[in-house]
Amino acid sequence: MMRRIGVGALCYLVPTFVLGFVWHLVVFESYYERLAMYRQDVIVPFGFLSMTIQALLFAWVFDTSFARRAAGVGRRALAFAAFGAALSWSFTTIAVAAKNVMTSVPDYLLIETAFTAVQWAIVGPLMALSHAKLAPASDAAPPRASAAIAPE
Repeated sequence: MMRRIGVGALCYLVPTFVLGFVWHLVVFESYYERLAMYRQDVIVPFGFLSMTIQALLFAWVFDTSFARRAAGVGRRALAFAAFGAALSWSFTTIAVAAKNVMTSVPDYLLIETAFTAVQWAIVGPLMALSHAKLAPASDAAPPRASAAIAPE
């Protein structure tokens, strides 16, 4: 279990950190500057620490709540991505828009919603695929009943 959580955490942390850094500080840097909501000297280690905590918790949630579902890897990935995106969006987009000063709340909601969608389109499948590779056979979801009707 610890190995699955560690690998799952990396499946969240690596793409989220890389995407977050490139998205916020390179590709859309001027967009965020126009929102006038971030400090000039972003404290990257705080962001990394926050993502590390999130990574461990999301990996644990996947392992305990999504990994053993009686569904294929694709469906588990989609369900987890939807869950993760909704939860992330609630605390990284809606809550920030509610309490931080910015020049345009609608512009912030647009760019951060897009970020969250891209992030979870990457993280959900990575976490599900990595878990499928690491899970012992005893952890696998039970086989589904065949839909075929036996001949009489």
